Amino acid sequence: MKNIFTFAKEFRQRVGAVLSMNQRNLEYIYPSNNRVDFPIADDKLLTKKYLLKAGVPHPETYQVYGYFFDLRNLDLDLSERSDFVIKPARGSGGGGIIVIVRKENGYWYSVGGKQYSLEDLRRHMCDIIFGIYSFGIRDEVVIEQRIIQHDSVNEITEGGLADVRLIVYQHQPIMAMMRLPTSASDGKANLHQGAIGVGVDIDSGITIHATHEGSYLDAHPDSNVFLIGRKIVYWSDIIKIGIQISNLVPLKYLGVDIAVSHEGPKVLEINVRPGIEIQNVNGKGMRRILAATRQMQLDVTKGA
Repeated sequence: MKNIFTFAKEFRQRVGAVLSMNQRNLEYIYPSNNRVDFPIADDKLLTKKYLLKAGVPHPETYQVYGYFFDLRNLDLDLSERSDFVIKPARGSGGGGIIVIVRKENGYWYSVGGKQYSLEDLRRHMCDIIFGIYSFGIRDEVVIEQRIIQHDSVNEITEGGLADVRLIVYQHQPIMAMMRLPTSASDGKANLHQGAIGVGVDIDSGITIHATHEGSYLDAHPDSNVFLIGRKIVYWSDIIKIGIQISNLVPLKYLGVDIAVSHEGPKVLEINVRPGIEIQNVNGKGMRRILAATRQMQLDVTKGA
């Protein structure tokens, strides 16, 4: 039986391996990313310009509205569209995003089944422009293509678009998870809104651990489908895209969010302040992995 000293030693080892928020900010985000470059990740339209120029697959942009006056032709713009995504260009944490999946009898319906009239959508877009989802700063509305999820991903989630969050540091993939929507998250793949986090082995692309609202689980709470030991399709392509983006932008510590479609991976957005909950999702810390990567980078620089 373990004594109190063994428990204390193991606890210190576990804590020492976990990256804290302050350590993330002071040791990695700010030394690796110039503040002037933050908009590349914070502004989805600017991100899209980088992705488009480099030929990185991402959802097609249908419309952009930057002023209330731009919405005057909204009925015509949406008249032939039955599925699309509305999002703020500078929102965060999934706020303000509406995923429309069908149109019936003059109304649009979200992935969660909520009904929207044209005026409902117009009011929501006015809120986005006003800055409701971007800390009071005037924003822009992005209407973009809805990604049709790969069947293998549909097998383990339902009612929304899952994505892979990949942490990349100095061009090296550090840790990964797949975020699965639930009924509680209303079809959104954001952990703080009730989505499931599934840790993915960075080398093999196989799921290894999962959490939901801070607790471990091994099956999806809505469908009871087993989540562990599954191979994520297109994994090598996902890793390549993460590295490609780290070479494309000047941000050297970032999160890359990638959806898996039938056509292959598509980048949803990049994040200059990726959260640290990914460590709990994987059941291990990032601190030592990051430190080893940083030391390797220093060794390469000294040898150059």
